[in-house]
Amino acid sequence: MALRILIPKGRIYDSVAELFRDAGFPIRLSDRTYRPDPGASWLDAKIMKPQNVGQLLELGSHDAGFTGIDWIKENGSDVELLLDLGFDRVSIVAAIPATTAKDSLRSKKIVAATEYVTLAENYLKQNGYSYKIVRTYGATEVFPPDDADMIIDNTASGQTLRDNGLVIIDTLLESSTWFVASKEAMRSAEKREQLERLAMLFRAVLEGREKVMLEMNVAESRYRELVDGLPAMRSPTIAPLYNGGGGEAGYAVKIAVKKSEVPELIPRLKKAGASDIVEYALRKVVP
Repeated sequence: MALRILIPKGRIYDSVAELFRDAGFPIRLSDRTYRPDPGASWLDAKIMKPQNVGQLLELGSHDAGFTGIDWIKENGSDVELLLDLGFDRVSIVAAIPATTAKDSLRSKKIVAATEYVTLAENYLKQNGYSYKIVRTYGATEVFPPDDADMIIDNTASGQTLRDNGLVIIDTLLESSTWFVASKEAMRSAEKREQLERLAMLFRAVLEGREKVMLEMNVAESRYRELVDGLPAMRSPTIAPLYNGGGGEAGYAVKIAVKKSEVPELIPRLKKAGASDIVEYALRKVVP
Protein backbone atom coordinates (compact mmCIF):
# COMPACT_ATOMS: atom_id res chain seq x y z
CA MET A 1 0.00 0.00 0.00
CA ALA A 2 1.56 3.29 -1.12
CA LEU A 3 1.98 6.11 1.36
CA ARG A 4 0.21 9.19 0.00
CA ILE A 5 2.39 12.28 0.56
CA LEU A 6 1.52 15.95 -0.02
CA ILE A 7 4.51 18.02 -1.08
CA PRO A 8 4.11 21.79 -0.73
CA LYS A 9 3.96 24.08 -3.72
CA GLY A 10 5.89 27.34 -3.72
CA ARG A 11 8.90 28.43 -1.69
CA ILE A 12 8.91 25.35 0.59
CA TYR A 13 9.07 22.92 -2.35
CA ASP A 14 12.81 23.21 -2.98
CA SER A 15 13.68 22.56 0.68
CA VAL A 16 11.42 19.49 0.85
CA ALA A 17 12.67 18.13 -2.50
CA GLU A 18 16.27 18.51 -1.29
CA LEU A 19 15.39 16.70 1.93
CA PHE A 20 13.89 13.78 -0.01
CA ARG A 21 16.94 13.65 -2.28
CA ASP A 22 19.37 13.58 0.63
CA ALA A 23 17.26 10.89 2.31
CA GLY A 24 17.63 8.73 -0.81
CA PHE A 25 14.43 9.58 -2.69
CA PRO A 26 15.22 11.94 -5.60
CA ILE A 27 11.96 13.58 -6.66
CA ARG A 28 11.39 13.92 -10.39
CA LEU A 29 8.80 16.51 -11.43
CA SER A 30 7.85 17.11 -15.04
CA ASP A 31 6.62 20.51 -16.21
CA ARG A 32 2.93 21.23 -15.73
CA THR A 33 2.24 18.24 -13.51
CA TYR A 34 1.25 17.99 -9.89
CA ARG A 35 2.22 14.33 -9.58
CA PRO A 36 5.97 14.03 -8.91
CA ASP A 37 7.79 10.71 -8.88
CA PRO A 38 9.40 10.30 -5.42
CA GLY A 39 11.62 7.42 -6.54
CA ALA A 40 10.11 4.66 -4.38
CA SER A 41 7.27 2.28 -5.19
CA TRP A 42 5.79 2.66 -1.70
CA LEU A 43 5.50 6.47 -2.01
CA ASP A 44 2.82 8.34 -3.95
CA ALA A 45 3.21 12.12 -4.08
CA LYS A 46 1.09 15.10 -5.05
CA ILE A 47 1.87 18.83 -5.11
CA MET A 48 -0.48 20.98 -3.05
CA LYS A 49 -0.44 24.46 -1.53
CA PRO A 50 0.79 24.32 2.09
CA GLN A 51 -2.36 26.14 3.21
CA ASN A 52 -4.41 23.07 2.25
CA VAL A 53 -2.14 20.29 3.50
CA GLY A 54 -3.43 20.06 7.07
CA GLN A 55 -7.07 20.18 5.99
CA LEU A 56 -6.61 17.36 3.45
CA LEU A 57 -4.78 15.20 5.98
CA GLU A 58 -7.59 15.69 8.47
CA LEU A 59 -10.09 14.60 5.81
CA GLY A 60 -8.06 11.40 5.34
CA SER A 61 -7.52 11.75 1.59
CA HIS A 62 -3.73 11.69 2.15
CA ASP A 63 -1.44 10.18 4.76
CA ALA A 64 1.27 12.77 5.36
CA GLY A 65 2.64 16.05 4.12
CA PHE A 66 4.68 19.16 4.75
CA THR A 67 3.37 22.53 5.86
CA GLY A 68 4.08 25.40 8.20
CA ILE A 69 2.82 25.22 11.75
CA ASP A 70 1.20 28.60 11.02
CA TRP A 71 -1.24 26.97 8.58
CA ILE A 72 -1.93 24.10 10.96
CA LYS A 73 -2.97 26.60 13.62
CA GLU A 74 -4.76 28.91 11.19
CA ASN A 75 -6.98 26.07 9.92
CA GLY A 76 -7.22 24.26 13.27
CA SER A 77 -6.16 21.04 11.55
CA ASP A 78 -6.20 17.94 13.75
CA VAL A 79 -3.03 16.20 12.56
CA GLU A 80 -0.08 14.33 14.05
CA LEU A 81 3.09 16.44 14.29
CA LEU A 82 5.99 14.12 13.39
CA LEU A 83 9.08 16.30 12.91
CA ASP A 84 10.00 19.99 12.92
CA LEU A 85 12.21 20.34 9.84
CA GLY A 86 13.24 23.89 10.67
CA PHE A 87 12.77 25.12 7.09
CA ASP A 88 11.44 28.55 6.16
CA ARG A 89 11.29 29.95 9.67
CA VAL A 90 8.93 32.91 9.84
CA SER A 91 7.17 35.00 12.45
CA ILE A 92 3.47 35.83 12.19
CA VAL A 93 3.32 39.47 13.23
CA ALA A 94 1.01 42.43 13.58
CA ALA A 95 2.38 45.52 11.84
CA ILE A 96 1.19 49.09 11.36
CA PRO A 97 2.46 52.15 9.45
CA ALA A 98 5.48 53.72 11.14
CA THR A 99 3.59 57.02 11.20
CA THR A 100 0.70 55.54 13.23
CA ALA A 101 0.68 55.63 17.02
CA LYS A 102 -0.26 52.19 18.34
CA ASP A 103 -2.53 53.63 21.04
CA SER A 104 -4.54 55.58 18.46
CA LEU A 105 -5.87 52.32 17.03
CA ARG A 106 -7.92 51.75 20.18
CA SER A 107 -10.09 54.79 19.53
CA LYS A 108 -11.67 53.61 16.28
CA LYS A 109 -12.76 50.58 14.32
CA ILE A 110 -9.69 49.47 12.39
CA VAL A 111 -9.29 47.53 9.17
CA ALA A 112 -6.86 44.60 9.46
CA ALA A 113 -5.60 42.97 6.26
CA THR A 114 -4.38 39.38 6.41
CA GLU A 115 -4.24 35.89 4.92
CA TYR A 116 -4.47 34.52 8.47
CA VAL A 117 -8.11 35.28 9.24
CA THR A 118 -8.42 32.94 12.27
CA LEU A 119 -5.12 33.96 13.86
CA ALA A 120 -5.89 37.62 13.23
CA GLU A 121 -9.38 37.42 14.71
CA ASN A 122 -8.09 35.70 17.86
CA TYR A 123 -5.36 38.31 18.28
CA LEU A 124 -7.62 41.30 17.69
CA LYS A 125 -10.29 40.00 20.09
CA GLN A 126 -7.79 39.18 22.83
CA ASN A 127 -6.29 42.65 22.57
CA GLY A 128 -9.59 44.51 22.66
CA TYR A 129 -9.60 46.03 19.18
CA SER A 130 -12.74 47.02 17.31
CA TYR A 131 -12.05 45.72 13.84
CA LYS A 132 -13.02 44.55 10.38
CA ILE A 133 -10.84 41.93 8.69
CA VAL A 134 -10.08 42.07 4.96
CA ARG A 135 -8.75 38.79 3.63
CA THR A 136 -5.77 39.14 1.31
CA TYR A 137 -4.34 36.82 -1.30
CA GLY A 138 -0.68 37.80 -1.19
CA ALA A 139 1.10 41.18 -1.09
CA THR A 140 -0.55 42.01 2.25
CA GLU A 141 2.10 44.63 3.02
CA VAL A 142 0.79 46.98 0.30
CA PHE A 143 -2.59 47.54 1.99
CA PRO A 144 -1.60 50.20 4.57
CA PRO A 145 -2.12 53.04 4.97
CA ASP A 146 -4.80 53.56 2.32
CA ASP A 147 -6.71 50.29 2.63
CA ALA A 148 -5.83 48.98 6.09
CA ASP A 149 -4.69 50.25 9.47
CA MET A 150 -2.91 47.02 10.41
CA ILE A 151 -1.72 43.83 8.78
CA ILE A 152 -1.22 40.34 10.21
CA ASP A 153 1.41 38.68 8.04
CA ASN A 154 4.41 36.36 8.01
CA THR A 155 7.95 37.68 7.85
CA ALA A 156 11.41 36.11 7.89
CA SER A 157 13.56 39.18 8.49
CA GLY A 158 11.09 42.06 8.60
CA GLN A 159 12.82 43.77 5.68
CA THR A 160 9.79 43.76 3.37
CA LEU A 161 7.72 45.36 6.11
CA ARG A 162 10.34 48.06 6.69
CA ASP A 163 10.61 48.68 2.95
CA ASN A 164 6.87 49.41 2.94
CA GLY A 165 7.00 51.77 5.90
CA LEU A 166 5.62 49.31 8.46
CA VAL A 167 6.71 48.48 12.00
CA ILE A 168 6.01 45.32 13.98
CA ILE A 169 3.98 45.85 17.13
CA ASP A 170 3.39 42.22 18.16
CA THR A 171 4.45 38.66 17.31
CA LEU A 172 1.58 36.18 17.26
CA LEU A 173 3.46 32.99 16.39
CA GLU A 174 6.83 31.54 15.39
CA SER A 175 6.51 29.04 12.54
CA SER A 176 8.60 26.58 10.51
CA THR A 177 7.92 23.68 8.16
CA TRP A 178 6.82 20.40 9.78
CA PHE A 179 6.45 16.84 8.56
CA VAL A 180 2.91 15.95 9.61
CA ALA A 181 0.59 12.96 9.26
CA SER A 182 -3.10 12.19 9.36
CA LYS A 183 -4.48 10.59 12.52
CA GLU A 184 -6.01 7.87 10.35
CA ALA A 185 -2.63 6.94 8.84
CA MET A 186 -1.05 6.75 12.28
CA ARG A 187 -3.69 4.21 13.33
CA SER A 188 -2.53 1.85 10.56
CA ALA A 189 0.42 -0.28 11.70
CA GLU A 190 1.83 -0.48 8.16
CA LYS A 191 1.57 3.24 7.42
CA ARG A 192 2.80 4.20 10.88
CA GLU A 193 5.95 2.13 10.28
CA GLN A 194 6.47 3.79 6.89
CA LEU A 195 6.02 7.26 8.39
CA GLU A 196 8.40 6.53 11.24
CA ARG A 197 10.95 5.24 8.71
CA LEU A 198 10.70 8.46 6.72
CA ALA A 199 10.91 10.61 9.85
CA MET A 200 14.04 8.73 10.96
CA LEU A 201 15.71 9.30 7.59
CA PHE A 202 14.74 12.98 7.54
CA ARG A 203 16.07 13.41 11.07
CA ALA A 204 19.34 11.72 10.08
CA VAL A 205 19.73 14.09 7.13
CA LEU A 206 19.08 17.14 9.30
CA GLU A 207 21.58 15.90 11.91
CA GLY A 208 24.14 15.28 9.16
CA ARG A 209 23.78 18.83 7.86
CA GLU A 210 24.65 20.23 11.27
CA LYS A 211 27.82 18.18 11.75
CA VAL A 212 31.11 17.34 10.08
CA MET A 213 33.66 14.61 10.71
CA LEU A 214 37.19 15.52 11.79
CA GLU A 215 40.04 13.05 11.48
CA MET A 216 43.55 13.67 12.79
CA ASN A 217 46.69 12.01 14.00
CA VAL A 218 48.32 12.59 17.37
CA ALA A 219 51.55 11.36 18.95
CA GLU A 220 51.22 9.12 22.01
CA SER A 221 52.84 11.75 24.21
CA ARG A 222 50.13 14.31 23.30
CA TYR A 223 47.23 11.86 23.10
CA ARG A 224 45.64 12.46 26.50
CA GLU A 225 45.87 16.26 26.23
CA LEU A 226 44.11 16.22 22.88
CA VAL A 227 41.39 13.67 23.67
CA ASP A 228 40.41 15.27 26.98
CA GLY A 229 39.53 18.48 25.16
CA LEU A 230 37.47 16.98 22.35
CA PRO A 231 33.76 17.74 21.96
CA ALA A 232 32.05 14.64 20.57
CA MET A 233 28.59 13.20 20.02
CA ARG A 234 29.40 10.31 22.34
CA SER A 235 33.13 9.52 22.39
CA PRO A 236 35.87 9.75 19.75
CA THR A 237 36.88 6.80 17.60
CA ILE A 238 40.55 6.03 18.28
CA ALA A 239 42.89 3.58 16.52
CA PRO A 240 46.66 3.02 16.91
CA LEU A 241 48.81 4.15 14.00
CA TYR A 242 51.20 1.75 12.30
CA ASN A 243 54.68 2.53 13.59
CA GLY A 244 56.72 1.12 10.74
CA GLY A 245 59.15 4.03 10.77
CA GLY A 246 60.31 3.37 14.29
CA GLY A 247 59.40 6.85 15.54
CA GLU A 248 57.04 7.79 18.36
CA ALA A 249 53.84 5.74 18.51
CA GLY A 250 50.57 7.56 17.94
CA TYR A 251 46.87 7.36 17.26
CA ALA A 252 44.33 8.21 14.60
CA VAL A 253 41.38 10.08 16.13
CA LYS A 254 37.96 10.62 14.54
CA ILE A 255 35.11 12.75 15.91
CA ALA A 256 31.80 14.18 14.68
CA VAL A 257 31.35 17.82 15.71
CA LYS A 258 28.97 20.68 15.00
CA LYS A 259 29.93 22.78 11.98
CA SER A 260 29.77 25.89 14.13
CA GLU A 261 32.51 24.53 16.38
CA VAL A 262 35.05 23.92 13.62
CA PRO A 263 36.60 27.41 13.21
CA GLU A 264 37.47 27.53 16.91
CA LEU A 265 38.22 23.83 17.28
CA ILE A 266 40.79 23.20 14.54
CA PRO A 267 43.37 25.74 15.84
CA ARG A 268 42.88 24.33 19.33
CA LEU A 269 43.43 20.77 18.14
CA LYS A 270 46.55 21.82 16.26
CA LYS A 271 47.90 23.48 19.41
CA ALA A 272 47.15 20.29 21.39
CA GLY A 273 49.31 18.22 19.06
CA ALA A 274 46.98 17.13 16.24
CA SER A 275 48.45 16.73 12.76
CA ASP A 276 47.06 15.81 9.33
CA ILE A 277 43.63 17.17 10.27
CA VAL A 278 40.95 16.34 7.67
CA GLU A 279 37.36 17.66 7.66
CA TYR A 280 34.57 16.11 5.59
CA ALA A 281 30.80 16.36 5.35
CA LEU A 282 28.31 13.84 6.72
CA ARG A 283 25.28 12.81 4.67
CA LYS A 284 23.27 11.30 7.52
CA VAL A 285 23.70 10.89 11.27
CA VAL A 286 21.50 8.32 13.01
CA PRO A 287 21.86 8.61 16.81
